[in-house]
Amino acid sequence: MTHRTTSKKKEVMGRNNQGRVGFIGLGTMGREMARNLIEAGFTVRVFDVLPNAVAELVSLGAEPATGPADAARDADVAITMLPDTPQVEEVVLGPGGLLADPPRGRLVVDMSTISPVAVRRMADELKAAGIDMIDAPVSGGPVGAKNGTLSIMAGGDAEAFARATPFFEAMGATINHVGGPGSGQAVKLCNQLICGINIQAICEAIALGRAFGVDLDQMRGVLLGGSAASWMLDKLGPSMITGDASAGFRIDLMLKDLRLVQEQALALSVPLPATALVTSQYVEARAHGEGTNGNQALFRVYDRMANQPRHPGNG
Repeated sequence: MTHRTTSKKKEVMGRNNQGRVGFIGLGTMGREMARNLIEAGFTVRVFDVLPNAVAELVSLGAEPATGPADAARDADVAITMLPDTPQVEEVVLGPGGLLADPPRGRLVVDMSTISPVAVRRMADELKAAGIDMIDAPVSGGPVGAKNGTLSIMAGGDAEAFARATPFFEAMGATINHVGGPGSGQAVKLCNQLICGINIQAICEAIALGRAFGVDLDQMRGVLLGGSAASWMLDKLGPSMITGDASAGFRIDLMLKDLRLVQEQALALSVPLPATALVTSQYVEARAHGEGTNGNQALFRVYDRMANQPRHPGNG
């Protein structure tokens, strides 16, 4: 099932929505997703371990919360957007978490990228307590989060997905129900596998093109007009060419996602040789202090391997 949300529909939503959201996790992505929920007309109560992050959203119209349960208690849905599996498990299953003190609507939606196995375990524990869980990781990066154009891939019960859809429509442009619990995470890991290998391929093409002495901007334009075109080449290619490693989606987060891919592949006996290679290159990037740089900073691995140091004026 696929839904697509237009900007006109978002305007109508902003006038009419009356639901309450507890939003937990206000990082680069979560901040913008919560803001879009506020702008769509929902009442949003927020929590993050960083007080400044909460204060920023309060300045935009959110209500502050003292903890995850406080954010979620009166909510129709509790949404989590957190770095990794342990943080989500702590918020959902930990002392004073959502299992012990569920949202009013008894619906929990995790939009982080975490282990599908952990999702199924949490979904089972919540279901036994009469609480529905949807795993709904996203693709589209910080730009998609800011613009409300994320692709949302959701796993869980169909009825629970239908209840969550009005909230998804405030944050995403393409919304898919892809199966039962954990299915959203499985699809997201496949997405990240493709993204990582695509970035690796672009880095290799730039390294080879630079060695030949071709104009890299022109080369990118040519490639975008043919079968090598991709979202990564379009959006991240300019930064790779100019040497801009500034953070958007960070190296550390991509490496976490690739680790999850590798874990699932090992558990399911699926060989992924290209994923193993690009994962090792992300490890190399982090070892060189690139962890907080943007995902596209993988180009620096190729700069080092090909001995193509960057100089002012030539990228």
